[in-house]
Amino acid sequence: MSNFRQKAVLFAVTLALIAGTAGALTWLKANQRLGAPGLKAVPVPGSVTMHIELPERVLDFTSTNLATPRVVLDDLPKDTSYAQRYYTALDGAWAVANVILMGADRTSIHRPDYCLPGQGWQIRDKSEVKLPIAGPAPYMLSVKKWLVSNAFTGADGRKQTVSGIYVFWFVTKNYSTGDFPVMLKSMLFHQLTSGELQRWAYVSFFTVCQPGQEEARFERIKQLIAASVPEFQLPPAAVK
Repeated sequence: MSNFRQKAVLFAVTLALIAGTAGALTWLKANQRLGAPGLKAVPVPGSVTMHIELPERVLDFTSTNLATPRVVLDDLPKDTSYAQRYYTALDGAWAVANVILMGADRTSIHRPDYCLPGQGWQIRDKSEVKLPIAGPAPYMLSVKKWLVSNAFTGADGRKQTVSGIYVFWFVTKNYSTGDFPVMLKSMLFHQLTSGELQRWAYVSFFTVCQPGQEEARFERIKQLIAASVPEFQLPPAAVK
């Protein structure tokens, strides 16, 4: 076979694969049904979104409800649901809890790597941590813990470096994982084998502290997460 014919055949095969993939995706979208979330969420009357109630008080933390920024509402699919609270304690520990629940469009859930670097945060370390979650069915919740840093200019004109701790995971009915690729694989496999689109949520807690205080602050945030999760998340049947 001549080089020209080889290229022509390869090009034709590539087009066929692209067409086949596009056709499969179109069929999946047209025939999919949306699964139940792994959160204690209820439909909002007259809306395509769901209401997620994060606890107002957790241990010695109190909180205030935060509105979702307009830029987020405009950027993500309209059937995306949100919940966000700012938690503070008397000892100065604080954290912002954020939940994004997808609807029929999975693009509501994005790679965590995009957000923080886009806001000037540098990722210093990535690790996986298992947190004990109490309740009628205790389990270990696998989460990702990122240590990040950023520099801000103070009122005196001098730059100050601060540390950030970002803890996050993904959850759907009966499953949770801290790994984004695992979530995508689970979603695709489940949809191909059952015709149901898993309804995933992206849950995160973020706090800032002075350099050198990262471990002490993380211990406080671990307490906040462990105590609050049973209030808004259903226990998964499996943790990946």
